[in-house]
Amino acid sequence: MEHVVAVDLGGTTMKGGLVARDGTILHAERRPTPRAEGPDAVVAAVSAFVTALTEHHPAPGCGSASGFVPGPATGSAPRAVGLVVPGLVTPARAVFSAAFGWRDVPAEAFTDVDLPVALGHDVRAAGEAELAHGLPGDAPSGDVLFVPIGTGIAGAVALSGSLYGGASGWAGQIGHIPVRPGGLPCGCGQRGCLSAYASAGAVAARCGETSAEEVLRRVRRGDAHARQVWDDAVETLALALATYTLLLDPELVVIGGGLSLAGPALIGPLRDRLAARLAFRRPPRVRASRLGPDAGLLGAALLAWRAT
Repeated sequence: MEHVVAVDLGGTTMKGGLVARDGTILHAERRPTPRAEGPDAVVAAVSAFVTALTEHHPAPGCGSASGFVPGPATGSAPRAVGLVVPGLVTPARAVFSAAFGWRDVPAEAFTDVDLPVALGHDVRAAGEAELAHGLPGDAPSGDVLFVPIGTGIAGAVALSGSLYGGASGWAGQIGHIPVRPGGLPCGCGQRGCLSAYASAGAVAARCGETSAEEVLRRVRRGDAHARQVWDDAVETLALALATYTLLLDPELVVIGGGLSLAGPALIGPLRDRLAARLAFRRPPRVRASRLGPDAGLLGAALLAWRAT
């Protein structure tokens, strides 16, 4: 089966896989992102991961983290490589990333395999995957905001069914909306950004935990500090979404990334608080991503297929 290599670089984890043209994930695996070792170490780790995936030939019946039906063994070399990263990105280079501290990293630095390589923004690519695989029939107007919440927060803006990039292709940086002017410092250099309060990384750090999942466990056990941090995250996220809604009036907001796995503990309160901030009008629908954490991987695959 023809396939491409896809890699979604996150602040904590790199997700990689082999993906068929129809979105079937033939093979998927994860590796830790060596962010603490510096920008060069992250670039080198991505390159090694791409090489390993290029050489991998999955066995029949391998599983799919997304729930897609697994395919047979590929038995052939991949057609291209798709790589998605956070920050400011063009097809030619990773311009800036607050998560990794890099500036102007050329696309070819991420791999030395002899294949076409497509570089893109992680959230924009994930939004494209949602449009292709997760949204059909769900938002008739095609006006959708996709917000993955992981180590950081960004957004993919879809207007009338097409992704909107803005003047420079960088629209959707909702994670850096100043929800608390003068508040907590953010990795981008500003203070009070949404990411500093509502990202999974921020929720974990503010509770001294290694993951937002641990914070949610504490919330369910009645821990007062964890509850305060969680409520603060939901409140600031509702504030940012209300601001976005008043500007662009989306029909649907899709919450993705690792924090979306919190399910009703996040989505229910978020709907209520968003509605409270939009008391004079109907709020947009809010739901969790159907692709889950695989949206970025499938978006990277779409970029790779386009490169062929």
